[in-house]
Amino acid sequence: MKQEFFTIGAFEFPADVQIIKLKLESEGIPVFLKDENTINTDPLISQAIGGVKLQVYSKDREKAMNIYDSIRSYAQDNNGKLISCPNCKAQRSEVYYARKGLFFKLFPFLEPKKYRCLQCQMITKPTTP
Repeated sequence: MKQEFFTIGAFEFPADVQIIKLKLESEGIPVFLKDENTINTDPLISQAIGGVKLQVYSKDREKAMNIYDSIRSYAQDNNGKLISCPNCKAQRSEVYYARKGLFFKLFPFLEPKKYRCLQCQMITKPTTP
């Protein structure tokens, strides 16, 4: 059986996904937000269920991903250059917080910065020049 939907990404809060949703809809791509209402009623369970999933029809996957990649910002170093993954060399990384322990769950911005490659999912620490 062919999969009908493709998940473009997951977002911690419903507000985080709205700009991307509107951009895709303005390009004629129907968008579905899985678990949006659940998280709206109880935001504290967002991490437990994996956040709000931005989904499109599988047939619109390539076009949707191109639009998503064109408006998404990726992690940059202190000189404004995109972070390259040491594993696959892709320049599609985002800041990653593991949020292990109560302290880092309450204050994730105090956790040491790491990057997650969106191509191969490898997690790395920033390199120091």
